[in-house]
Amino acid sequence: MTDSEAIITRHRHEVKRRMLTVREVTSLTPHMLRIVLEGDNLADFVSLGFDDHIKLLFPGSDDKPTMREYTPRAFDTTAGTLTLDFALHEAGPATAWAAGAKPGDRLEIAGPRGSAVIRPDFDWWLLIGDETALPAIARKLEELPAGAQAITLGVVPETADQQDFASAARLDTHWVLRPESAADDARPVLNAVQGLTLPEGRGFVWIAAEAKVARALRDHFQQERGHPRQWIKAAGYWTRGIADGADKALE
Repeated sequence: MTDSEAIITRHRHEVKRRMLTVREVTSLTPHMLRIVLEGDNLADFVSLGFDDHIKLLFPGSDDKPTMREYTPRAFDTTAGTLTLDFALHEAGPATAWAAGAKPGDRLEIAGPRGSAVIRPDFDWWLLIGDETALPAIARKLEELPAGAQAITLGVVPETADQQDFASAARLDTHWVLRPESAADDARPVLNAVQGLTLPEGRGFVWIAAEAKVARALRDHFQQERGHPRQWIKAAGYWTRGIADGADKALE
């Protein structure tokens, strides 16, 4: 890798709307529900980045759908399946739908509109995220090859919400427990991050959480650790008190 080479390559996709059917519903942890959707129209589904987002469309007012963004946790174009993991937290249309979903129910999705593909040849990866980011973290870990090195810091309400990640990479897993009511408090996560000893070499830091928390973590790595900005990707997957308040760029 040289400094002149692009760290993140962006790809645009044709946006398609697809009506899918619930195939199965599984409870992963007390605050995480997995739903497998199916449909023949998934044969040309494309998702190149582990943190891509699709839109889930729910009936709204004035004939306009209410939309929420979710990570494609896994997909199989041959089998025609798409897996989504739902963090069950503050009530909203997606959480309400997922909590009551059963096989045979229908859900319309759109996208992804694009993918941001991070160069794979970093010496190590640090993946930090709260409940909403665990699907992306788990997907990335499954994509890493043997010989890669990854450190994860997951932020969840209770011990039962911790997940066992599958990966061929050398994996060092850490968890922070904090109540859902304090999900926008960066202090517990910053304390845990400050205790991490990072490996030598070039590492990519990926962060996704409540917007205020993600911003504080990004600033910590840039300002206190002097980590190169181009080797950091931080996103506010949600914002306390704002419906559909994602801030993907944190600018």
